[in-house]
Amino acid sequence: MVNYAPLDVRVSTPMIELAGATDDLLGELQRVVWEGKATAEPAPYDDPMSLYESDPDVRVRRWLQGVWRGRGSVTPDFWRLHFVVMVAGRPVGMQDLIGDRFGTYGTVASFSWLSTDLRRQGVGREMRQAVLHLAFEGLGATEATSEAFLDNAGSNGVSRSIGYRENGVAWASRRGEPGLMQRWRLTREEWMGQRRQDIDLHGVAECKESLGLS
Repeated sequence: MVNYAPLDVRVSTPMIELAGATDDLLGELQRVVWEGKATAEPAPYDDPMSLYESDPDVRVRRWLQGVWRGRGSVTPDFWRLHFVVMVAGRPVGMQDLIGDRFGTYGTVASFSWLSTDLRRQGVGREMRQAVLHLAFEGLGATEATSEAFLDNAGSNGVSRSIGYRENGVAWASRRGEPGLMQRWRLTREEWMGQRRQDIDLHGVAECKESLGLS
């Protein structure tokens, strides 16, 4: 049995669980990607794991390759933790946590997607709160950032409702076309003012060692 600490991390809330993206869980989730339920309009920014390939087999393959690349390139200078979102024991999306020179800046970013049949039910907000709890409580982050295109009302609404503050704009591309993104920032102090008491962390100590944070 392979023991890889980043895959053993779990974050549990009353609504969802974030579970390390093992191959078994990815296998269960791939049907959602194949059926096109991982896409969104307006599209998010271009990401290494493209979810917008028209051929469903190519879409699944590129998505899996993106996750595997992220899992295999964990270093103290850059890491991307991939989690499968579980609702009532069923995989319904992904939530990633990204650290770029985290040991220096203490900053994390997030990326996520959710199956179309579970949107607008509060699950996206719960996913973000769960991964923020891991970042601040579990890993000791000092701030979290997020970005979304100006016309992405859903993602920007989640950031605003959780307490992020607008932090300027930046250019990015989606499907190869440029667009302006709203940048968001949430400090540790701001997060502490709304820290939840009903989120549990599992396997974090071992993961911190693999990230060079212990």
